[in-house]
Amino acid sequence: MIAGPVRLETDRLVLLAPLGADDAPDVARFFADNRAHFAPWDPVRPAEFFEPGFWRAQLAADADALAADQRVRFFARARSDGAIVGFVHFANVVRGAFQACHLGFGVGAAHLGQGLMREALEAAIAWAFAELGLHRIEANHRPENVRSAGLLRRLGFVPQGYARDYLRIDGAWRDHVLTARTNPAWVER
Repeated sequence: MIAGPVRLETDRLVLLAPLGADDAPDVARFFADNRAHFAPWDPVRPAEFFEPGFWRAQLAADADALAADQRVRFFARARSDGAIVGFVHFANVVRGAFQACHLGFGVGAAHLGQGLMREALEAAIAWAFAELGLHRIEANHRPENVRSAGLLRRLGFVPQGYARDYLRIDGAWRDHVLTARTNPAWVER
């Protein structure tokens, strides 16, 4: 279990988990500013998803989930100006014989093609393997999401299969390519 906040630093980013209630307006603004950008890859979001009140409650739940070893959501802030540029989310942590989780991530539209998401994911995945003691991280993407597919392959994720009608995304059931990366240095705790 992880106690307290987690801070990861890269050349251009600071990744923080969990954020506090004071960060809710920044998070809401990030998602509101990127609403159209994320819409093809996300479930349909209710209007309150883009409001600070929603994120105050969600960030409090993130802190509880981190303490309970259930999930970790990092928000990546640019070192240059502190703006939120993306997120990395390790969800559905399962222990026992599995020692795995699901990975979700996104970078803001204004920051595409700058290598920021790769930088964030490299740091976060290394942390998840070392500190959470995970053996496997699964990441699934829509077949037409070539940016995510390419990034996952460059990070060492290997295709595991193809799931028809896997998730309800953008208002319809969508197929997904299932990928995973395992931790070659995993040791039993």
